[in-house]
Amino acid sequence: MSRRNIIFDRDTWQEIFGSISKNKTRTIITVIGVLWGIFIYITLSGSAKGMDNGFDRAFENVAINSMFLWAQRTSLPYDGFKSGRAPQLKLQDAEYIKKRVPSVQFIAPRNTRGLFDGGEPPLVVRGSKTGNYTVYGDTPEYVNIFPLKIFDGGRYINADDYKYERKICIIGERTQSELFEKEEEPIGAYINISGIYFQIVGIHKTSEEGGFASDSDIYIPLSTFRRLYNTGQDVDWFTIAAYDDADVVAVEKDVKQVLRRIHRVHPDDERAFGSFNLGEIWTRIIGFKDGLTLMSLIVGIATIIAGVIGIGNILLISVKERTKELGVRRAIGATPSEVRKQILLESVFLTLLAGIVGIILGALVLAGINAGTANLEDFPFTNPTVPPSYIIGALFTMISMGVLIGLIPAQRAVSIKPIDALREE
Repeated sequence: MSRRNIIFDRDTWQEIFGSISKNKTRTIITVIGVLWGIFIYITLSGSAKGMDNGFDRAFENVAINSMFLWAQRTSLPYDGFKSGRAPQLKLQDAEYIKKRVPSVQFIAPRNTRGLFDGGEPPLVVRGSKTGNYTVYGDTPEYVNIFPLKIFDGGRYINADDYKYERKICIIGERTQSELFEKEEEPIGAYINISGIYFQIVGIHKTSEEGGFASDSDIYIPLSTFRRLYNTGQDVDWFTIAAYDDADVVAVEKDVKQVLRRIHRVHPDDERAFGSFNLGEIWTRIIGFKDGLTLMSLIVGIATIIAGVIGIGNILLISVKERTKELGVRRAIGATPSEVRKQILLESVFLTLLAGIVGIILGALVLAGINAGTANLEDFPFTNPTVPPSYIIGALFTMISMGVLIGLIPAQRAVSIKPIDALREE
């Protein structure tokens, strides 16, 4: 006599649904525990991924292992100098740093007018139109650290511009809109910056530059800037990028130590040079994101376990209530294996059902969050998704736990003797 396949047997599912319908409220409350666990896991994991994607988008054009470094005032007397002295960064410091700190990949000295000097931004004139815009003196290396998006037909500062002190400039979108008519072509045109005419060679976009530039900024070669504003070898600050495998925090310390040696600053003076370490900030962001993912995993699994245990308790009660029914089935020929599979299948079905509903609800919430933040350019969050492998792994874990927890009521059902069950009232 052939054995029927219990999974595809219609009577099996009728019995499962009949058992569930007898205790709807109790079953629903218990299933919600599992549902809530997978819902939390999906929502938090997806949110962590959305945050990760958001920061990747915000800094996609930025060298992550980068930093800004500038001179401040000394806080300790040293080598005959009193405290409170203001060291002045020099152009030649860049070459010295490159030689002394091998982990530095790029270093770009920068000068500016209208940003840190506290004065009015330089006056820019084109015909009858004028405006005050921040002007940066840069080297070609700068775009290796913070690439600018240049409109088609334009370019950035190149080596010859710097070498020959060319009077060329790159202007921003807003500068273009304020100094030019819509139908005018700015590339090749001239503008007057602080009394000197510069030819426009490029228009830079700001929305994709990672938030470190303004749509009104103007860039000129640093060599030209030095001559225009008579800054000599003085540098306002350095923009530095370390190699990808370098410890950016250690690189920052090494660079500052080199500068202390150059400018005769006490080795323990932590205030003489200020810095903003983007790599360190990025590491903290990644740590926060990984912590959120780990928390979602721990909370989700703990809640799922609690819910699955609840399902096991429900099935134990169900087995107790169905003692006579199970005894009849045993008496008319049902094998212990069939009874065991029946209970296990019910456990796995409830667990899997709760998991699928939880995943669907979590996906809907993530879709709502994504829609609500899609137009927030300053909010680092985009495309919150959970990798399929995570979802499959969660479902496999839930099924495995459903089987394990179902073994307890299943063994209880098998242990019932038919004669005793038939006597049960």
